[in-house]
Amino acid sequence: MSICPKNRSSKARRDKRRANWKMSASNLVKCSKCGALMMPHRVCKACGSYNKKEIVSIED
Repeated sequence: MSICPKNRSSKARRDKRRANWKMSASNLVKCSKCGALMMPHRVCKACGSYNKKEIVSIED
């Protein structure tokens, strides 16, 4: 069986429902080791550290 609505929804009602589908800006925090902006709970791309410990070695 498929969905069969009893009454047609107006464009205004449809668009009100879709109004909350918006993107939000990603949250950025400063790295505790080098001070670069990074996403929280992830390895820093600038210095390769997480929680003040070097996880990935970065080659220059």
